[in-house]
Amino acid sequence: MNAIIISALLGVLMMYMGFVTKKTRNYTMVAVIGLLALLASIWLDYVGFPFFQIDTKGMLGFNSFGLTFDLVVVASCLIYFLLSGAEIETFGKSSSDFYALIFFILTGMFIISGMKSLLILFIGIEIVSIPLYILAGSEKSNLKSNEAALKYFLLGSFSTGLMLMGIAFIYGDSGTFYLEGINIGFGALSSMMAIGLVLILAAMSFKVSAAPFHFWTPDVYDGTPTVFTSFMATIVKSAGFFAFFKLFENAFGSFHKHWELLISFIAVLTLLIGNITAVFQQSLKRLLSYSSIAQAGFMILGVYALNIYAKQGLILYFAVYSMATIGIFAVLAKFKDHSIEAFNGFAKRHPMVSAAMLICILSLAGIPLTGGFFAKYYMLLAVIKYAKVVWLAIVAVLCAAISVYYYFRVIQAMYFKDAETYEEVEFSKGFKYMMIINAVLLILLGIHPDWLFSLVSN
Repeated sequence: MNAIIISALLGVLMMYMGFVTKKTRNYTMVAVIGLLALLASIWLDYVGFPFFQIDTKGMLGFNSFGLTFDLVVVASCLIYFLLSGAEIETFGKSSSDFYALIFFILTGMFIISGMKSLLILFIGIEIVSIPLYILAGSEKSNLKSNEAALKYFLLGSFSTGLMLMGIAFIYGDSGTFYLEGINIGFGALSSMMAIGLVLILAAMSFKVSAAPFHFWTPDVYDGTPTVFTSFMATIVKSAGFFAFFKLFENAFGSFHKHWELLISFIAVLTLLIGNITAVFQQSLKRLLSYSSIAQAGFMILGVYALNIYAKQGLILYFAVYSMATIGIFAVLAKFKDHSIEAFNGFAKRHPMVSAAMLICILSLAGIPLTGGFFAKYYMLLAVIKYAKVVWLAIVAVLCAAISVYYYFRVIQAMYFKDAETYEEVEFSKGFKYMMIINAVLLILLGIHPDWLFSLVSN
């Protein structure tokens, strides 16, 4: 509860920062300090010192899994602000408005992390989604940004309609909005419950860009300003998957056998489409868009398994995937040319930044000694431990092997190709050091993932 109230207050504060000072650097400083305060408040909530005691009639409840997710979200957002704050400051007329929107999005995520009712799920997702439509279309003079916002809004509204209809069917059958009440109330899988389950599954698959509901992702991510694509593709996607997992664990867990085949089909399709399509991309931004679809395929394996390995693996996945992708997008946002060829010879011009970017790419590819390796490993372990479904794990491993090819195309461009002409890009000392810190954290999580696992199991 600490996080929800404080994040909302920080959003209101950032709304009025534009009247207090015109120095955009101050906006980032206040936002970073606010995130540090938010991080401390979540930790106090975790150890049993909540600031606010509000009776939500059982619709909200926080456990170690949800609070650990909140910690990961805020830590990832802190890295995002430190790496991309300079880009946010120079974007638009008042960057304080963008920070306010981001804090309101975080408020929705914290609501999702504590949801125990389908109504709270809907409210949380809408609080997250509506500011995202604004961020997607924030570059008003760019037709691609306008198209991205319109496409995201229309398709997002459609998926919300599917979710509401699914909630209506489930309520009509079970007579309750509470997740545990739905789970306990299962007798036989009625036609109304089956329809509601499929509609909610489709809506959640859209929110996390899982195939065959992924078609909006490349265009929306490509049209959205790069600095905000970074946030959408990482922290927001993590919130969608947390909601996906918690909903299916707490509301539909007792009928796992009835929907696991459908989830496995979505996982395989997402892995294949994301990885195979990424191979043919020439733009790094679109490559990362399809990469995010491929990574979603791995995270869906956790929803399929619904066990402790899935919980631990998802928390690690949220952390390392967000950190790695935010790092790459932070560098990409400095470029006007987003093609892979723009990075030819990049390592010779900027060895420190390229080394940090290399670690981020290796983590996304799941190479050992990076956090991405154990994130993928625990997703596979969760599936095998659940029902010894070896074929699904084999498909995931083969798709991970495909991903190595297109990730290494970027590494090849940076280290093994020379540029005839190149774009002059400058990186501040603070940016370079933050990129190195980010890379070191990815390696540390690859060596000691138990740091996060211990928080989940408490």
